[in-house]
Amino acid sequence: MSIEPTLLERARNIRLAIFDVDGVLTDGRLYFMPDGTEFKSFNTLDGHGIKLLIASGVQTAIISGRKSPLVERRAANLGIQHLIQGREDKLTALSELRLQVPVDMQQIAFLGDDLPDLPVMRRVGLGMAVATADTFVREHAHGVTTNAGGAGAAREFCELIMRAQGTLDNAQAEYL
Repeated sequence: MSIEPTLLERARNIRLAIFDVDGVLTDGRLYFMPDGTEFKSFNTLDGHGIKLLIASGVQTAIISGRKSPLVERRAANLGIQHLIQGREDKLTALSELRLQVPVDMQQIAFLGDDLPDLPVMRRVGLGMAVATADTFVREHAHGVTTNAGGAGAAREFCELIMRAQGTLDNAQAEYL
């Protein structure tokens, strides 16, 4: 896999990786049952990538505009340390998160897909969009994944950070 050297440089010092949910950890579709309950589909490859990233020493977080008990359950299941839901103003949510995780903006990576993600993506050290992101968002991201949201984009993002930090090969070697 060929990765732009500028993306590797941006990823080298990441200490906190943040994910949007709908369109990033899912394919962006919302499913509602007649009784009003909803369900989401998460990709297991993405989930394992997040677990590998956490094991490598990078903290993780979710900042989502919607609030869902399913996301709370998924975050807990993966060991994601910080969860902020129901927040359309993601830049303010990021400021609050930085009070809990005191890292420099250049040490933060964010993976998003739509306009509400763009203010955060443009201010952090590594702001990436998934392949299926809004065109305007892709144009203003530092990089774009080759995989779609909910279909390996988060795994690709995690592996980029780990590759840049020299932790990916050892993590994968443990499975040989």
